[in-house]
Amino acid sequence: MDEDVKAGTPVLLHLDSSADRREGSVTRELGAAYARGWLARHPGAAYRYRDLTAEPVPLVGEGYVRLGTRAERQGAVPLEKVAALAEGADEEREWAATLPLVTQVREATTLLVGAPMYNFSVSAALKAWIDRVSFPGAYVDPDDGRPLLAGTRVVVAAACGGGYGPGTPREGCDFQLPYLRAYFATLGVAGENLRVVRAELTRARDIPALGRFRELGERSLAGAREAMRELAESF
Repeated sequence: MDEDVKAGTPVLLHLDSSADRREGSVTRELGAAYARGWLARHPGAAYRYRDLTAEPVPLVGEGYVRLGTRAERQGAVPLEKVAALAEGADEEREWAATLPLVTQVREATTLLVGAPMYNFSVSAALKAWIDRVSFPGAYVDPDDGRPLLAGTRVVVAAACGGGYGPGTPREGCDFQLPYLRAYFATLGVAGENLRVVRAELTRARDIPALGRFRELGERSLAGAREAMRELAESF
C-alpha cells in the first residue's frame, strides 16, 4: 500500500478506455457517476484514476513474455522477488512498467472499469492494460494459493452501439461481456463481487439504420444510469 494511504482505507481504482474523450462517451458518463457516488459514501477514501486512451499502457513485449514464463514455471512468485528473476535490461524494463499497475490492482478495494464495445469486444486500450496486469501468479497468495482478489469488488460500466441481448440477431457476437466476466473470474474475483451495467443501442440516436430502435436505446441508457446510481449507493 502506498505510504499516503492508511491500512484499511477504501481504494477506488477507476479506469476509462473509451477513445471518445468528449462528454458524449456513455461509459465515461456511467463510470463518473459511480465514482461520484462511491466517493460520497467513502469520505477520506483513496481515488486513483487512469485514462487508458490519454495515458495508454504499453503493449507487452518479448521481455514480458520471457520473464512471465520464467516466473510461472516456479509457481506463485511473490512480487518482491520477481525483479531478481529478470535477465537483461529488456526484462527489467518490462517489469518496471508492470509492477506499479499490478500493485494498483492488488491495493484496490473496488475496481471500476469503463468498457465500450469495439468490434464485438473490448477496446485495444483496455486489452493492453489487461495483458500488462495479468502477470502470472500476481494475484495468488504464494503461501497457500488463495486468490488475492476474492474480496475485491469490480464494477464494469459498459456500452455498445447496437443490440446484443438475448434473442437479438447479434446475440452470438457479444464477446465483450462474456470476455470480461471470464477474465475477472479467472483473476480470482468472486462472482458476487462483480457487477456489470451496460447501455445498449447507444448509436441508435445518430445512425439512421438504427433509428427505429432509438426509444429502446434511450430506455437502456436510462436504466444503466439508474443502475449505476443504485450501485454507487450500495456496492
